[in-house]
Amino acid sequence: MTSVDRIFHALGDPNRLAMIERLSSAPMSVSELAKPFSISLAAVVQHVQILEDSGLVKTEKQGRVRTCRLVTERLSTAEKWISERRALWEHRFDLLQKLVEEND
Repeated sequence: MTSVDRIFHALGDPNRLAMIERLSSAPMSVSELAKPFSISLAAVVQHVQILEDSGLVKTEKQGRVRTCRLVTERLSTAEKWISERRALWEHRFDLLQKLVEEND
């Protein structure tokens, strides 16, 4: 799985996407991150592991507390991929429009 695949896989789950949203305001412990979710703490830990594997989240353990923080640079990787695809399709649509106009 490529780096971009891992990012989109991680963002493809509504719980993980919501976790990213929460972490965009500030780093927080896994317990704090889990509070609004109606899933087990073990499930939250699994989601955090997927986010960490994708590089979107970094965790640190101090004593018994694991703190999560967002790695915003990784979001830039997804943004760049989307922008490249958008530019490609815009170019193709421009060519199509030119062809249509020539045939009118």
